[in-house]
Amino acid sequence: MSIDINKLEQILGIDIKDITLFTTAFTHRSFLNEHPDYENPSNERLEFLGDAVLQLISSEYLYEKYPSSPEGDLTNYRAAIVCTTSLAEEARRLGYGELLLLSKGEEATGGRDREYILANTFEAVLGAMYLAKGLTACKEFVARELLHKVNRIVAEQSYKDAKSLFQELAQEKLAVTPVYKVIDSWGLDHEKTFRVAVYVGEKEYGTGEGGSKQKAEQDAAEKALDKLKSL
Repeated sequence: MSIDINKLEQILGIDIKDITLFTTAFTHRSFLNEHPDYENPSNERLEFLGDAVLQLISSEYLYEKYPSSPEGDLTNYRAAIVCTTSLAEEARRLGYGELLLLSKGEEATGGRDREYILANTFEAVLGAMYLAKGLTACKEFVARELLHKVNRIVAEQSYKDAKSLFQELAQEKLAVTPVYKVIDSWGLDHEKTFRVAVYVGEKEYGTGEGGSKQKAEQDAAEKALDKLKSL
C-alpha cells in the first residue's frame, strides 16, 4: 500500500523517485498495529530527522532576518513557528491528513485532523525530503510553506509563551496564580492525549488538549487568555 504520489508531488513541488520513503513519512504507528505484514516502518524516525532539519532551517532564517534580536527572543520566535499548533496548521492546509495511513480506530476518532499527528507528519515529510532532495530543497519548502508567518508572529507578539502571559494577566487582574489540572487522558502509553483545565481560584478559565501535559497546558492557557482579557 502506498500514498497518492502524484498528489504529493503537487503539494511539495518536487518530483518523487523514492515512493517508499515518502510513503513511510505518512505511515502512522497505529497503521502497523493493524497491518503486521506491512513492510514499511512508521514515520517516527523520519519525524526525528525532520525535527532537526526544521530546527536548523528556522534558526538560520531567524538569525539572518533579525540581526539585532537577542538569543532569548530568537528562541521564542522559533518556538512559536515550529510548535505543534503551527506545524499542524500548515500540514492541514497542505492536505497531509488525507494522505495519512492510519488504523481504522485512529481514523474513526478524528486522527486525520489530530493536531499532534499532523505536526509529526510535517516533520516526517521534511525528513524524507532532506534524504531525497537535500537541505536546499528543504529550505525552499520551509520558507514557502511555514516561514511566511514569521512577520505576523513577531508583529503580534504571539511568540510569547501563553502560560506566562496568562499568569501575568491573572496576577495583574485577580491577584491569583493559575493552577493547571489534568482532567482526562486517553490513548496508548506511547501516544496519549491529555486534557487539562486551568483554574484561577475555584473558577475554570479554559481547557486544552495535547500529546503531552505541557502542550495541553499551553492550549488551555491560550483559550483562557481570551476569556480573561474580556473581563
